[in-house]
Amino acid sequence: MSRRTRIVLAFAVLAAVFGWRLLHRPAPAEAPKQAALAAAPATTVPKRKYGALEFSPCALPSPAGGALEAQCATFEVAENPAAPQGRKLALNLAWLPATEEADIAPDPVFFLAGGPGQSATESYPPLNSAFAELRKHRHVLLLDQRGTGKSNPLSCRLDGAGDETDEDMAVAVKRVETCRDELSKRADLRFYTTTDAVRDLEALRAALGAGQVDLVGVSYGTRVAQQYAMRHPERTRSIVLDSVVPNTLVLGNIFARNLDDALALQFGLCEKDATCRDRLGDPRKELDRLLETLRRDPPLVRYRDARTGEQREQRLRAAHVAGLVRMYAYMPTVATLLPVLIHEANQGRYEALVALTRMLYGELEDAMAMGMQLSVVCSEDGDGIVRSSDDDGTVLGHELTDFLAAQCKVWPKGGVPADFHAPLATGVPALLLEGEYDPVTPPRYGEEVAKSLPNGRLLVLRGQGHNVIGAGCMPKLFAQFVEKTDAKALDAGCLDALAYAQPFTSYNGWNP
Repeated sequence: MSRRTRIVLAFAVLAAVFGWRLLHRPAPAEAPKQAALAAAPATTVPKRKYGALEFSPCALPSPAGGALEAQCATFEVAENPAAPQGRKLALNLAWLPATEEADIAPDPVFFLAGGPGQSATESYPPLNSAFAELRKHRHVLLLDQRGTGKSNPLSCRLDGAGDETDEDMAVAVKRVETCRDELSKRADLRFYTTTDAVRDLEALRAALGAGQVDLVGVSYGTRVAQQYAMRHPERTRSIVLDSVVPNTLVLGNIFARNLDDALALQFGLCEKDATCRDRLGDPRKELDRLLETLRRDPPLVRYRDARTGEQREQRLRAAHVAGLVRMYAYMPTVATLLPVLIHEANQGRYEALVALTRMLYGELEDAMAMGMQLSVVCSEDGDGIVRSSDDDGTVLGHELTDFLAAQCKVWPKGGVPADFHAPLATGVPALLLEGEYDPVTPPRYGEEVAKSLPNGRLLVLRGQGHNVIGAGCMPKLFAQFVEKTDAKALDAGCLDALAYAQPFTSYNGWNP
């Protein structure tokens, strides 16, 4: 990890602890430019055609600042495919033209976002640099899946004030019922499934006039990619599956055991480091101790809200910490902070954990269309969400499984094909990517899917977590794959340069 990365991570924690507000302000050099643009007379911007669709210039906000130039349009589809004259959905679509005009390939790339519930146009910009090589000769299309982004988003705030007991299932279910009733005024929640999304993608391919497409899916997006390749193999030129969700999987059952397995690997880095071990103890034992304390007597903590700078009070509950640990484990570089945060809390200093959990939950709900997520999970996996003894004694326990099962009892369900959960078995060229430390889609998932893909290959990236397409030399490798559609011919030796993240021993970083 670079010194800059260590500083950024430490700054994020300090921002939460001390209330430093991270507000985006234009750099001084941007202000005159923005003023000039505002003062310029309006002009007619020429539109561009792609197949039968007409696009206008637009910009996709980037979390790094600035914006990504694109061409935008809306793509109209029927909400209910059996009622084509009924309610229409204007799906939000962005086109990123190939950067080199000469020799543009006829097959565009469809980027498929994760979640379920993430917007393609919002989640792609941080990954644009990873697509730089690929974009030289290929167009990239970003379609906000129905129910996400600006495609009739099914957004609800399912997280309340945060001070009710975590075990109050009735409160959670009531909140979901309220969300359901509000969204049902403008959406038939049965028609926001993966199967509906695949139908939209095929209609988009036809409208673009493309004979075939290349699919790049991340996390839940790999389910969409597999379902498309299953239904339209002749239209699928290649698939890249980053952090693979097997078709056979029931989404509600995958969290608890996978997280504990990943934590064992990630916390093991601290256990192997003498300074980290001596200063912070055994991270897993420290975490278990903290969770037990919070279950027994959750403290009321005064902290400064990192988003608003205001002083607030909040009870810190075991479920809050478990959720934070789960999400931080997605990024092993960030997870190196967990032993420090947990150790501090066990000394009675809870402010950092409270501030970070509240910031995290707010960001997750802003980034995820929770109603669309329930439409997908409840329709496709709801009947299979059950408790497992494998989850006994885990950090998450049975809470997520129980909550999802209860929510799905009151959520409308759409239909799915009878073979929806059958393994993808196709000759379509496929490149599968997994992170060694992924807490939600571990390498064994990629191994399972690769078994039925004769032209597929799995790459497991050392020390990486979830969503690995931008790690190390992976952008070069996946661009080579899409170009030549031969995963087995890739020279993946450059991935050996990936290093393990060193564990933090304080907020200042690791021991030098």
